[in-house]
Amino acid sequence: MPARRLKLVLILTILGASALAMLAWTQVWVHAEVALPDAGSQVLEIDGAIAAPALTALALSGFALSAALTIAGRLIRVVLGALEVLLGFSVFLAAYLAVEDPSQASAAAVTAATGIAGHESIQLSVLGTVVTPWPFVAMGAAVIMAATGVAVIVTSARWPGPTRKYQAVRFEPVADPDGSLPASAVTSDASTEPPPAVTSDASTEPAPADSVGDWDDLSRGEDPTAR
Repeated sequence: MPARRLKLVLILTILGASALAMLAWTQVWVHAEVALPDAGSQVLEIDGAIAAPALTALALSGFALSAALTIAGRLIRVVLGALEVLLGFSVFLAAYLAVEDPSQASAAAVTAATGIAGHESIQLSVLGTVVTPWPFVAMGAAVIMAATGVAVIVTSARWPGPTRKYQAVRFEPVADPDGSLPASAVTSDASTEPPPAVTSDASTEPAPADSVGDWDDLSRGEDPTAR
C-alpha cells in the first residue's frame, strides 16, 4: 500500500474506533433490578456515562490524536502511536470493569434511585443485572485503537512528512550571476557606524525669529523683514 494511503487509512481507523467508543458510551450497558425501600423493585437502565464515565474523555482524546497525526513528524508519530495504544488499553479496561462487576458499575444510579450507598449495601440491593452488548462493542473499539497505535509505530517511517505550510521558512540572499551577493545582502562597516556629526559655523546660521519684536516693528510701521 502506498505510504500516503496507509497514513490516511490508519488515521481514519483511529477516528472510526474513537467514534465507535463514543457511540457505545451513549447506549445502555446494564439493566439492573434493585430492591426499593418500600419492598418493591425497579429495573434501572445504566448507560455508559454511568458505568464507564471516563470513556468519553478517552474517545475525545482519540479524535485529537488523529488530528495531530496529520501534521506530526516521524518522532512525534511514534509517540502518538504509543499514546493511542495506551488509550485503547484504557478504554478496554473501563468497559471490562463494567462487565466484570455490573452491580458496582450501577452504583451511582442505584444510590440516586434508592438512597442506598456503600459497596456492600448496593450489592445487597441489586437483585439482578443483565449486560447488553454495548460494553463489548466498546471493548472491540479499544482493541482496534490499540492495534492501530501499534501499526502507527511500526509504519511511521514510511509516512510522508508534513506539507510545506507546516514547515519553518528561511529566506537566504540569492547570488548574482557572477557569484557575488547583491548589495542589499552585503553589510559594510560604514552601515554600522554612526553618521558623522554635522558641524556648522554659528555665524552662518540665521538668528532665531522674535515674534514679539516683529509685532512691535509692524506697530511702528516698520518692515521686520528688512532687518
